[in-house]
Amino acid sequence: MSPAGSRPLRVVLWGTGNVGRHALAGIDARPDLELVGVWVSNRDKVGRDAGELAGLGRHLGVAATGDRDAVLGLAPDCVVHTAMADHRLGEALEDLRFLLAGGANVVSSGPVFLQFPEGVVPDEMVAPVRAAALDAGVTLWVNGIDPGFANDVLPLALSGIAERIDEIRCLEVLNYATYDQPMVLFDIMGFGKPLDEVPMLLQPGVLTMAWGSVVRQLAAGLGVELEGVEEHYERLPAPETFTVSSGTIEAGTAAALHFEVRGMVGGRPAFVLEHVTRLRDDLGPDWPQPAGQGCYRVVIRGEPNYTLDLQLLGTDGDHNTAGLKATAMRLVNTVPAVVVAPPGLCTTLDLPLVTGRGLVAAEGTA
Repeated sequence: MSPAGSRPLRVVLWGTGNVGRHALAGIDARPDLELVGVWVSNRDKVGRDAGELAGLGRHLGVAATGDRDAVLGLAPDCVVHTAMADHRLGEALEDLRFLLAGGANVVSSGPVFLQFPEGVVPDEMVAPVRAAALDAGVTLWVNGIDPGFANDVLPLALSGIAERIDEIRCLEVLNYATYDQPMVLFDIMGFGKPLDEVPMLLQPGVLTMAWGSVVRQLAAGLGVELEGVEEHYERLPAPETFTVSSGTIEAGTAAALHFEVRGMVGGRPAFVLEHVTRLRDDLGPDWPQPAGQGCYRVVIRGEPNYTLDLQLLGTDGDHNTAGLKATAMRLVNTVPAVVVAPPGLCTTLDLPLVTGRGLVAAEGTA
């Protein structure tokens, strides 16, 4: 139930990039949410209607603004925060602190370590955000598809039908060729760069900061204390020059990445986050292969053994579109639960099951 009874929850969208534009469409699709404001960092988007920014082909009657005080002054029940955080951690944390201190609940796609920060990052990185939420009596929840739904809800649910668990392995197996985000692919992940050049993502400790929350939350959810977290990665070069949506990959530069973040128990990996990221399907043939065009996979080894594949495919035929929509809707659909959650920083372990209530179409689509 919303704070005002049966009225729709007032929602502001913060950032209209790859995830945010899908979140706009998702907010509009829910009868229990009302879009009241949109904040943008790009000056060219200021004044444009939210429906145009979402690509809906119709106006929603809400114009984007670059004035953060103005959108907070709209007294939203919740802010859906989808601004890029990977390359601007300090600014993103300050944005979250500002929104929380202003009395808004927040669901956010990053910084991803806030999914479950305990033991992942120093407490001083989290303390200002947590304190702002507690002081204002509001809640922050960070999630998405990965880190998020694919490696918290899915593995924890699957563990409920196990007799014995030796290892839980959560995989993302995707081709990123159609993912149009040059900063992520080139600057952060190091694709298209020489193999002897270590990108931001593969600097020591960064994989653990980004995905250590996954293995630590799984361990906490199953009542297990980790001995530590280890990292491993390998890369493969492009056999010849080719192009992807984000740009050109020169022959000999990085074109495939395989990494693991391993939560150790008894000297062995008991909880593993594994990513296989290719820019061409023929690269790394001995690495794990996707189900369908791309998938998130949960493998439980024990008694019995389970493998669960979540295949991705947007209605436009692109699996990367589906992944962006999944992240957006994981946030949007959880807004009602977060608004009534206890104040502070919450995790998936603190929330009830979130469903697509209200989203069943009255008429089917062709």
